Amino acid sequence: MANLRTAIDSAFWDLNVSSPQTLDGCAKTVPGDPSPMDATVASRALRVQQVSFIRNGFPLGIIPSYSPTSPKNLGSFSLQSLALNVSNPRWWIGLVGQFRPRKLFADIKNEISNADELELSTVKDVAKHFVDKSLFSFGLFSQFSLTPSSSILFSTEGHGEKKRRRNKMMLYHQLPDHDLMLEAAWPQLFIDHKGKYWDVPETISLNFSSLKSDSGLRYRLGIHKSRGDPEAVNTEDESPPLSLMPGLCAKAAMSYENIKYLWKYKEPAENLEQTTDKEPPSMPPYDMRLMEPHAAISGIIGGASTAWIWNGKSHSGIDSQRSKRSPFNADLFGSVCYTFQHGKFRNDFGDLTRVDARLDICSASGFAKKVLNGFRSSTADVSEHPSASPRLNLIFQQQVAGPIVFRTDSRISLDSFSKKGVKIEDFVCSLSYSLRLLRSGKIVAWYSPKRKEGMIELRLFEF
Repeated sequence: MANLRTAIDSAFWDLNVSSPQTLDGCAKTVPGDPSPMDATVASRALRVQQVSFIRNGFPLGIIPSYSPTSPKNLGSFSLQSLALNVSNPRWWIGLVGQFRPRKLFADIKNEISNADELELSTVKDVAKHFVDKSLFSFGLFSQFSLTPSSSILFSTEGHGEKKRRRNKMMLYHQLPDHDLMLEAAWPQLFIDHKGKYWDVPETISLNFSSLKSDSGLRYRLGIHKSRGDPEAVNTEDESPPLSLMPGLCAKAAMSYENIKYLWKYKEPAENLEQTTDKEPPSMPPYDMRLMEPHAAISGIIGGASTAWIWNGKSHSGIDSQRSKRSPFNADLFGSVCYTFQHGKFRNDFGDLTRVDARLDICSASGFAKKVLNGFRSSTADVSEHPSASPRLNLIFQQQVAGPIVFRTDSRISLDSFSKKGVKIEDFVCSLSYSLRLLRSGKIVAWYSPKRKEGMIELRLFEF
């Protein structure tokens, strides 16, 4: 099914989406924004673990990625590689390096073209460009297992074109049917539904969440503190989201999830066993999560409440905006999804076609107000309450050949129906290569035209 859990997770501060802007390969979603598309939700594997695995399939272990930078002369294209990997059963340390070649090539070309003759001084000037620190970025990651159910992760990364380093600490503890996670970052990178990035100088979050029960119930509790005014990374003249402003916030949410199969094909038991020695065993599917043709309707409904316990100090004169933030807020959310899959993803051709259509209502109160107003809200209202409009998420997957699958994810704001034409709010296309040995693992190369970003990831246990 399409990932319905994002409906509840997007209300908190710990939902990661994939982003090549950082070496750990992710940024946080802005609480209160519409749920992110499934294709943008970050992989369950840490970025350093992904690079360690993926590099085996690339020449010299170098992995490309694409993301715009503030100094445009650096270029968007970059190369990543794992420079160090040391581990034992209880801990590991990894060092990831990144290099942006565009500025180097441009500087060398200018140096040679401006030189009258190729002299020793010219060679020295060219050599200096190879050690330009703005070309390089390094990230150090380490994880320690404190107990069989607890682990702590430290990471720090520095980008040559920036003065400030990114630091992060995460403590994870597994309880019976629950997860407990403490996370701190300085600064923390967030991305809003428009694809704009924001840096919050200091954040710390404590989240307690239940695993999905057999009954379909799930709940979450969280407390979050941020300090310092949000700073725009790739935008100007825009107000920061209210949920990123300094303060201390407590949040609780509960949801109920269910699924109804309209029809579902199950492999007969006799086909799963080898009947004779001469008969070859049937090949397993490329992905165990895509092995059963079916049609189904699934849904989730829940509620979330937010209480701002304390408002921090603002040093940029935008306290007037923060005054619009309600000290207490409660709302309902819900999603309904239709899924159709043809094929078992076992043969090399024509064995997988899948469509998912999911309707998200992230704010029932905001949606009700829009209905009462006849969908005539102003542009300002839409920007201040982005979750008021329902979103339609469409996912299409088609097998190309063997384990290679082409996929498109698109998100449409139903508010656009009241205007001329239909506007696609976001779009991501990708190619994936499923790995049979991992049972449900694949290497994904995706690109977002809206964000003008793309990267290669290892994803595990995703449809």
